Amino acid sequence: MELIGTIPKTLINFVLVTVFSLLIGLSQRRLHSQAHESERTFGTDRTFTFIGILGYILYLLDWPQGIMFMGGGLVLAMVMGISYYYHIRDLKDYGATTIFVALITYCIGPLVITQPQWMVLLIVVTVLIFTELKETFATISQKFDRYEFITLAKFLIIAGVILPILPDGPIVKGLSLTPYKIWLAIVVISSISYSSYLLKKFIFPNASIILSGILGGLYSSTATTIILAKKSRKEPQHLNQYMAGIIFATALMYLRILILILIFSPLLFDIVWPYFTGLFLLSLMIGLFVLLYKNRVVTTRDDELQADKNPLEFKVALIFTALYVAFTFITYEVLTRFGTPGLNALSYIVGLTDIDPFLINLFQGKYGVKLEVVAMATFQAIISNNVLKMVYGCFFAAKGAWVYLISGFLLIIAFTMGVLIIV
Repeated sequence: MELIGTIPKTLINFVLVTVFSLLIGLSQRRLHSQAHESERTFGTDRTFTFIGILGYILYLLDWPQGIMFMGGGLVLAMVMGISYYYHIRDLKDYGATTIFVALITYCIGPLVITQPQWMVLLIVVTVLIFTELKETFATISQKFDRYEFITLAKFLIIAGVILPILPDGPIVKGLSLTPYKIWLAIVVISSISYSSYLLKKFIFPNASIILSGILGGLYSSTATTIILAKKSRKEPQHLNQYMAGIIFATALMYLRILILILIFSPLLFDIVWPYFTGLFLLSLMIGLFVLLYKNRVVTTRDDELQADKNPLEFKVALIFTALYVAFTFITYEVLTRFGTPGLNALSYIVGLTDIDPFLINLFQGKYGVKLEVVAMATFQAIISNNVLKMVYGCFFAAKGAWVYLISGFLLIIAFTMGVLIIV
């Protein structure tokens, strides 16, 4: 360490500029390595290294005025412009990525001198990654249609534009129900649903039955249960896989709720995360047993579970908002009139509907209820929701599915009830 401290800072900066510029140049050489011999390129490894060194020298010579650095950048831009003109004229290729990469390389010298090393390294890594992902971006863009960009724009609007400007004052006196908290709940649920949608559509477009169940569980385990159960009637030969997919969707429900707890109530998260983690792992083990029971082949064919479903439908957002507001008033009235016993009864009833609006209400801590009471209400709602999914699955699934569903869900419910005793 003492030896490193004796090395001049200018020398260290020069080495960093040279190495970073050379890495970018090597990346450019690899990209152009398969080019035709007659194809004209602006430069690769040595050229980009010299560009980086030039920017470093000119910045040092005229620091802090920067006139020489700006003049050198202007000359470099003119040279690249001439090269680009002939490149277009001779090859009819309008790509300008190399020019912008060269300009970024020219700026590495000042960046190394004025910015922390992590920032410079982040810029270099970003350039290297993005230059290598040209084919990947082309593949992804082919999967996008105008509706995908509209969906993305909707998500950015509700999360980045509407949420920050909403007031956080109570709508009803004495009840902590604010426009900001309502919209925050919508944003969080939409984020989880949208992530599941993107994974299904772009990362796992040919997802197996099992993977479809897992991704569906991030969106809605109840809806996934109904969809997979109905599909099992059409393909009874894959009954194990459909039933395992339903169990896996329930396992992901525990993970989804744990994420919601972490976002809205970190203190509650500290209490319940071991229980949720255990139930998540237990459900995965049960699903794995159902999958492998007298079955050794798992199909990888495409399954259309919610492949084209838009998770940001305006109607869905309206329904969620209505349920969220309704449960706010219902929970408040129940707690006011009947206290904790009333909340316990309500949590079992809510499990027969969409539990997310009710749970998020509890997690936001609006009612001054102890965390232990909130934890119990959460597990009680989950228990009744699991009972509902078991009934749905047995009703909609193919003949013989009840054996897997009842045994699997009863185990999950039993362990969840065991957690209630501990909590």
